Amino acid sequence: MDADLSKYFDSIPHSELIKSVARRIVDGLAPGNNDPWPDVRDALNAFLFGWSRYFSYGTHRAVFRGIDYYVYERVRDFLARRHKVPRRGTRRFSYEVIYGERGVLRLERAPLTVAPCASR
Repeated sequence: MDADLSKYFDSIPHSELIKSVARRIVDGLAPGNNDPWPDVRDALNAFLFGWSRYFSYGTHRAVFRGIDYYVYERVRDFLARRHKVPRRGTRRFSYEVIYGERGVLRLERAPLTVAPCASR
């Protein structure tokens, strides 16, 4: 799995922390997860939302973009496996479908608000 993550996160500081986040994403989208899609999506979104709020200070655009693309690929593979369609090149689960119709949180476009304690 580490070789798979290297194309997204090698040049980013704290890459070990990012890799631990990616491992949590993989665990939630494991092939044995038979929960209904809304439950899987809500758990994934809750984790991504909390993680993005915790690490939202400083320069984070490249990290969020990498996480978004990684989440897209993992969710696409998860849904393709669940719906028994070919995994590569499927148009059924495009970027717009996963982040739009399927409702996965996209970190790069998530609204960032400054916490009241950080604005003092």
